Amino acid sequence: MAVEQSRLVAPAFPTRRAIVSLQTYEMAKRLLDVLVAGIALILFAPLMLVIAVAIKLDSPGPAIFVQQRVGRHGRIFNFYKFRSMRVDPDNDRAHRRFAEAYINGESLEDLMQGDAPIYKPNNGNNVTRVGKFLRATSLDELPQLFNVLKGDMSLVGPRPSIYYEVDLYKEWHRRRLDVLPGITGYAQINGRSSLRFDEIVRLDIEYIEKRSFWLDISILLRTIPVVLSTRSAR
Repeated sequence: MAVEQSRLVAPAFPTRRAIVSLQTYEMAKRLLDVLVAGIALILFAPLMLVIAVAIKLDSPGPAIFVQQRVGRHGRIFNFYKFRSMRVDPDNDRAHRRFAEAYINGESLEDLMQGDAPIYKPNNGNNVTRVGKFLRATSLDELPQLFNVLKGDMSLVGPRPSIYYEVDLYKEWHRRRLDVLPGITGYAQINGRSSLRFDEIVRLDIEYIEKRSFWLDISILLRTIPVVLSTRSAR
């Protein structure tokens, strides 16, 4: 009987085969990241140069927006995007206010339609003419290919949060930090910014639990029509 009870309460450890499988997957994922990001940067280099010039001509400020984001296991890294907003210190304050309400459960529609509406900063008047186009087409995300090459991000994974957003996380939200953040992910092909934050996190956790090389390939392929349709892009 004692033997039977010990079997019932024995902790479940990953098998050697599961560990090897995960290591093989992460090696294959990294190889895919480097190959795709490297080739994409070469192919898109002329377009990225044109975008950078257009941003500089459209409004004062740098072409590349650099922001500290939280990566795997809470590691801070410099996150790159094409700048789509006018340089204004109020942008950060407005985003903090928005992030607190959104992470605490408000939907984008609720935030924008209440008695005292809170607008996502990138939907406001500070967005430049070029920035509106970049956000609608997701071209503002292209510089993140450098993040992928550096190993800060992957092509596929949960989108990276700003440190003050992570400070607002509930404990179960932190599961998103178990893997490298990505340029695209499960949430991006299943609603993007039309989802509430908890819905996004549940999709991220589902991806983490199911992740595989072929799932990553599937998400990358399914991202293409989503981006081309600009569905749920905000």
